[in-house]
Amino acid sequence: MTPDNERYAIYWAPDAAHPLWAAGCGWLGRDPSLATDVAGLETPRPHVATPARYGFHATLKAPVRLAAGRSLDDLRRAAAALAKRHHVFEMPALHVAWLQDFVALRPVEPLPAAHPLRQLADACVGELDEFRAPEPAGEMARRAAQAAEGDVSGLALLARWGYAHVFDGWRFHMTLSDRFADRGSNAARQLEHDARAWFSRSLAQPLHCTALCIFHEAGAGEPFRLIERLPLGSAA
Repeated sequence: MTPDNERYAIYWAPDAAHPLWAAGCGWLGRDPSLATDVAGLETPRPHVATPARYGFHATLKAPVRLAAGRSLDDLRRAAAALAKRHHVFEMPALHVAWLQDFVALRPVEPLPAAHPLRQLADACVGELDEFRAPEPAGEMARRAAQAAEGDVSGLALLARWGYAHVFDGWRFHMTLSDRFADRGSNAARQLEHDARAWFSRSLAQPLHCTALCIFHEAGAGEPFRLIERLPLGSAA
């Protein structure tokens, strides 16, 4: 039996050897693949507390509590099999941009539904949903309030999948900041400027999707840890 607040997520993250991984971990001030946080990875940066807790990633299957009778080994086997059915592909070009009220790495061009990244994300949502326990009522109410700010389709997706930002509502992003009340503030504009400079070199390097990543949250508010990389088909 797993703790009630223990959660697992399926994320995408750059290969450990790719400069984008080092850049992202350095920006957020922690490497989620380490067993423990190492103080001083970088000087603490303002306005990155929330993305630092989650680790440098893009969401494919949002964090879930495991359904009754399901274990991490069950999830691992299913996710590994899913990964093998998808082959390594080139990632879309990314850049620093705003997504609503926070700064993120986002595709330069919109992703069509046929893009292998979109297909991978859709597969993770649909094929792994049997491992998702129902979300607590309070959490669903909070997500519903957020989804209501969008459109009716978001509420329908939330009701079916426990998360509004899936399928047509999914937007690939790697969060780089906390939310800002005012995107035009000096702090927000400075962070955006710094992020563009920080990631310019790593984003210029060829980037591929080679694996799915399982992240683990041991308890509410705990930092997420990257506990396993599951290679896609044809990955070395």
